[in-house]
Amino acid sequence: MEYQILNTSTCLLVLLVFIPTGLGICPSSCKCSGNDRNVDCSGRNLTVLPQGLQDNLTYLNLSFNQFVDLDHQLTRFTNLRTLDISNNWLKNVPAHLPKSLWELYATNNNIKVLQKLDTAYQWNLRVLDVSRNMVERAVLINNTLSSLKFLNLSSNKLWTVPTNIPYNIETVDLSNNFLSQILPGTLVRLQHLTSLYLHNNKFSYIPDKAFDQLSQLQEITLYNNPWSCGDNQNIPYVLQWVQGTAAHVVGAPCAEQPWPWASTVPAPAQPTALDSSPMIKGTKAVDREASAAAPEPTKVTKTHKQFKAKEVHPLATQRPPAMFPGTEWGDGPQEAAATRTILVQGSAEGNASLAPATASSTTPMTLSITSGMPTNYSKMPQSTTATLRKEEATPSAPDARVPSRASRWQMGLLWLALLHAVA
Repeated sequence: MEYQILNTSTCLLVLLVFIPTGLGICPSSCKCSGNDRNVDCSGRNLTVLPQGLQDNLTYLNLSFNQFVDLDHQLTRFTNLRTLDISNNWLKNVPAHLPKSLWELYATNNNIKVLQKLDTAYQWNLRVLDVSRNMVERAVLINNTLSSLKFLNLSSNKLWTVPTNIPYNIETVDLSNNFLSQILPGTLVRLQHLTSLYLHNNKFSYIPDKAFDQLSQLQEITLYNNPWSCGDNQNIPYVLQWVQGTAAHVVGAPCAEQPWPWASTVPAPAQPTALDSSPMIKGTKAVDREASAAAPEPTKVTKTHKQFKAKEVHPLATQRPPAMFPGTEWGDGPQEAAATRTILVQGSAEGNASLAPATASSTTPMTLSITSGMPTNYSKMPQSTTATLRKEEATPSAPDARVPSRASRWQMGLLWLALLHAVA
């Protein structure tokens, strides 16, 4: 009888020791689920780990408590996948975390340095969130964290983009720091990076070739940085990269400011096949000769101003003056000057009589007539010759163009050709 009682007591003792571990007991200050392997102890004002936690936990939430130090206290949870220690008073990432971790959330603590040993052996870690701390330096070891996909170091006190960022990373959030520089080679290996957040920092420029290797980048944020838009030596790289990248850029630098380093002088007109024709060459020669001399206006000029374009068309040959796509419309009184090019084919005697004035005896001859545009022709486009005159203009009176001796010869010839046509 006594033997049976002894055996029964022994069995009860064994059950009391092993059944809680097998069936799982949830600590009274926590909420448990999934056979007590998912434990939520958040918001309990805890300063030490609660008693009764199983070693085979897969999820543990210790956020919004009063933990100051958790070093060496979480090593035994060898099956732990997700650990949340956010919103505590931790001064560092707990030492000797289990190597089984997939996700680590340590936001809003007092962490000042991310040491290399904090993540040295976390080969399975995929998410690392150390945002909203006071991290001034993040030391990562090369070729570690090979499974990491998401790195959040936002809202800290970093001055330089961390080096040795894992090469398989896909998302990096470095926003809300004091970043002002990117060391050479920092982003070279990140060929799988798809999202990069750099807004709310102190960048004034981006070093040359810093973003050239980000071939998979889909989104980047650059707003709220003190860009040096006037720095024509350093700022052009990021501006040109933004224009050429296929990624979605949020907050492009200097988007609302002109680029001082960009040339404001219009590019010279490229020569065309029409510029090489005798008609255009003759027009340019007469324009230069007309600009050289500036006598007082005469009655011929007044008559010249009344001459309309529709009266010139009967005298023109089958080849009309060319109109170019880049022709602009005159708006002001000085822009109302237009040039009419007329190709007159006359006898050799008529051309010989013009030789002293025009220094040319070529037949056919090209004339350039410049006049003030009447108000009812304000919408008439300027010719290419007028555009060239703007580039080759010489100092003259600001109010009106003073007719030259060549202009009077041109008017005389024009009236002669008109009388000949009427006859």
